[in-house]
Amino acid sequence: MSKKQFAVMDGNTAAAHVAYAFTEVAAIYPITPSSPMAEKVDEWSAKGRKNLFGSTVDVIQMQSEAGAAGTCHGAAQAGALTTTFTSSQGLMLMIPAMYAMGGQFLPNVMHIASRVVTSNHHSIFGDHTDFMTCRTTGYAMLMSASPQEAMDLAAVAHLSAIHSSYAFMHCFDGFRTSHEMQRIEALDYEDLRGLVDWDALQAFRRQCLNPEHPTNRGNNVNPDVYFQCKEGVNETTAALPDTVQHYMDEINKLTGRDYKLFNYYGAPDAEEVIVVMCSASEAVKETVDYLNQQGRKVGLLQIHLYRPFSVKHFAAALPATVKKIAVLDRSKEPGSVGEPVYLDVVTALAQAGRGNIQVVGGRYGLSSKDTTPGQFIAVYDNLRQDTPKNSFTIGIIDDVTHTSLDYTEVELPHPGQVSCKLWGLGGDGTVGANKNAISTIGLIAGKYAQAYFSYDTMKSGGLTQSHLRFGDEPIRSTYLVSSADFVAVHAPTYIHKYDTTEDLKEGGVYLLNCPWSAEELEDRLPGKVKRDLARKHAQFYIIDAAKLAVQVGLGANRTNSILQAAFFALTKVIPLDVAVEDMKKNNYNSYFKKAGQKIVDMNNAAVDVGVSAAVKVEIPES
Repeated sequence: MSKKQFAVMDGNTAAAHVAYAFTEVAAIYPITPSSPMAEKVDEWSAKGRKNLFGSTVDVIQMQSEAGAAGTCHGAAQAGALTTTFTSSQGLMLMIPAMYAMGGQFLPNVMHIASRVVTSNHHSIFGDHTDFMTCRTTGYAMLMSASPQEAMDLAAVAHLSAIHSSYAFMHCFDGFRTSHEMQRIEALDYEDLRGLVDWDALQAFRRQCLNPEHPTNRGNNVNPDVYFQCKEGVNETTAALPDTVQHYMDEINKLTGRDYKLFNYYGAPDAEEVIVVMCSASEAVKETVDYLNQQGRKVGLLQIHLYRPFSVKHFAAALPATVKKIAVLDRSKEPGSVGEPVYLDVVTALAQAGRGNIQVVGGRYGLSSKDTTPGQFIAVYDNLRQDTPKNSFTIGIIDDVTHTSLDYTEVELPHPGQVSCKLWGLGGDGTVGANKNAISTIGLIAGKYAQAYFSYDTMKSGGLTQSHLRFGDEPIRSTYLVSSADFVAVHAPTYIHKYDTTEDLKEGGVYLLNCPWSAEELEDRLPGKVKRDLARKHAQFYIIDAAKLAVQVGLGANRTNSILQAAFFALTKVIPLDVAVEDMKKNNYNSYFKKAGQKIVDMNNAAVDVGVSAAVKVEIPES
C-alpha cells in the first residue's frame, strides 16, 4: 500500500473523497446535512481534479431531488458511473427512480447523510427514518459508523456496485458522522484503481443505450411474466453479500482494519448482546469494554451490510453463548409490531435455527437525541431481567406510555484524553477556529482528534457548541462532551441564558470572554456560576477579545484568532510554539489571496496578543 496519508476531515468529506474517484456523472440537489458532499465534488470538479478514469466529474445540479434521481437513472442507462448525495425529504423524492434503478441492476451509488423525515414536526437533525423507507427499492444498503468508516465503506459500495452491477446506498448518521471531524487515514486513488473490476465495467458500458445498437427496455409487462421477472433478482441478491465481503477484505488488506458484514465486538462468551448500526456502534464499544472490565459478559454486533440481510453471516458472527439480544433502532414505525432492524433480527434468528435467543427491541437517538454510555448500560441491565422490557426507549423520559428505561449518566474513563466545550455565537468564527485547531492537533501534533459542532436551527446568530476531544488513543465517543477539562464561553450573555459551568470537570479551566474587570465579576456573575467555579476548584480566566481585536485593527467582531490562541495557551494540548506557528500559517492560507498581507499581519498580531491575554482570576473564599 502507499504511505499512510493522514487527514482531518468530517464524514461528508471522507465519503465525497472516495465517491469522486469512482464517479463520472454526479447529479446533485443540495439538502442539509448531505450538501457538503455535493459541494466538495462540485469544487473539486471545477478545480480539474481527476477521477480514476482520468477525467473530471461531470456535475449536474438539478432543480429538485426528483430531477437529480432522474438524471442518475438516465446517465446510468447511458453507461456512466453515476452518484448522488441526499437525505430526508430529498431521498423521498428519489424513491420512484430508485425502484427503476434497483430493478434494472444499474450500478449507481447514493451517499445518504441520514435525517428525520418530517412527520409530526419538522426537524433537520439525524436519525434513520429516511433510508428505512427505501428498504424495498432493491438497493443494497451499507452502513458506516464514523468518518473513517465513511471513507472505507464508500469504496466498498462503489467497487461492489461495479462488480455486481447493483445499485447501492451508503448511509451514515447525519450530523453525528457527516459533520464530525476526526483524524483519519485517506485512501489513495492509485490503491483504489487496482481494485476496480474493469471487465465488469466494460460489460456495463456495452449494455448501455446506444443508437449504434438500439435495444428495448423498461417495457410494460402483463401478469403472465411480471412475477417471474421480479423473482429473477434472487440469484443476484444471494451472491451480493459475498461480493461485499470480498471488497471489505480488499480494503482490510490496504488499511489493516477489519470490516465484516457483521462485526462482533466484546466478550467471546457473551450472554447479552446489543445489535445496532451506524454511529451508536462506536459508543457501544466503549460501554462493552467498561462493563466487561467489571466482570460482565456482554457484546455488540454491528451491522455494516443491512440489505441484502445475510442470515448466514449474521448467525456466524454471533457467539454461541448468547442468550439475550437487544436490537436498537434509530427510527420509529408507528403501529408496527416492532421497528425494522428488530424484525429482521428476530426473523434471521428463526431462520438460522437460533430462535431460543430472547430478543427485545428499543428506540434511541431520534432527531439526533444524544445517546450516551449510561443509556447503553441501561439496555444491558434491562437484558439481565428475567423478563426484559420490549419496545423500550432510551434517552427520554416517557411518562405517558412508560416505554423509557431509567438510566444514570456514567463518565467512562479516558486516560490521557483532553475534552473541551466551547460556547459560541453562530457566525462569530468559533467553529471555524476550532476546525483549524483540530487540524493542527491532529496533523501537526499527530494526536487523535475529534470535533463535533451542535447548532440550534438558527445557525448564523444562534448558539453553537463545539465539543472537542484529543488524545493518544482512537476516540470512539460519539456523544456530546459532558465532562470538560476546558470550557470557553465566547459570548458573555450566555452565562445568564445557559448553564455553562455544569459540564466543567473538577479542577478544569473556565475561560470567559467579557468586557468586565476582575473586580466587576462579583456583581456580573450569576450565583450558580460562582458556586460551581468555587466548588469545582476551577482555574478561572477572563479575556476581552473584542477590545484586543480593535487594538490590532481587526474590528470588535473578529475575535477568533485571539480566542484560538488563548485556547492553545490554556489547554496546553500541544507545545505553544508549534500551535502559534501553525495558526500563522493558517492565517496566510486563509487571508492572503482574499484580503492581502495587511490582514494576515493583523491576524498574526491577534495570535501574539491572544497567547498571553487571558487574565487569571482568583476565586474568593466568599
